[in-house]
Amino acid sequence: MPRASEREEMLAGKLYNPADPELVALRDKAADLCTRFNATSRADHATRNAILDELLPGHGKGLDVLGPIFFDYGCNTTIGERVFANFNFTVLDCNPVTIGDDVLFGPNVSLLPPMHPLRWQDRNVRQAADGSMYDYEYGKPIVIGSNCWFGGNVTVIGGVTIGEGCVIGAGSVVTRDIPPHTVAVGNPARPIKEITDKDASVLQYYAQ
Repeated sequence: MPRASEREEMLAGKLYNPADPELVALRDKAADLCTRFNATSRADHATRNAILDELLPGHGKGLDVLGPIFFDYGCNTTIGERVFANFNFTVLDCNPVTIGDDVLFGPNVSLLPPMHPLRWQDRNVRQAADGSMYDYEYGKPIVIGSNCWFGGNVTVIGGVTIGEGCVIGAGSVVTRDIPPHTVAVGNPARPIKEITDKDASVLQYYAQ
């Protein structure tokens, strides 16, 4: 069957060639924007916000990002309102990444949709007819519900959906779906408790 463009194949979760010129140009643009953002003073809110608007056209109001940040494409990531990301937020969005409202990301959180074939015969770098080198990759989407909190050094693997209101403990590697309103920790991350009204803070009156 005739192939769609490499960009369409990528977003559809099929094997694609990341050395395709259109994809290289998109990644180069995102890399330049990330570099500019990371080099801009945190006090220069106007410039930082303008860069985020260009890098992440699908973001909502109130996005607060400390930086440094690292995005493969940016345009394949959708972010809700009032989202906060601490230092070293990494999103390799070769497949759609969807983040709800009021999500908090601790430092060194990585969202990783890219996948590589298990067999080396399918995974290894090969040479095209024009002499250029390439490999085949594919991606799986990541969906994060609203009102989630991610501790530091959390990694989320492609193909995972994390339900609304979850807390993902520091250092966790999320390889499977996490149900809503759940605390999950570990490598691989496993649910350890449901979050209920019994978990209300002793300082709850401050949050009202």
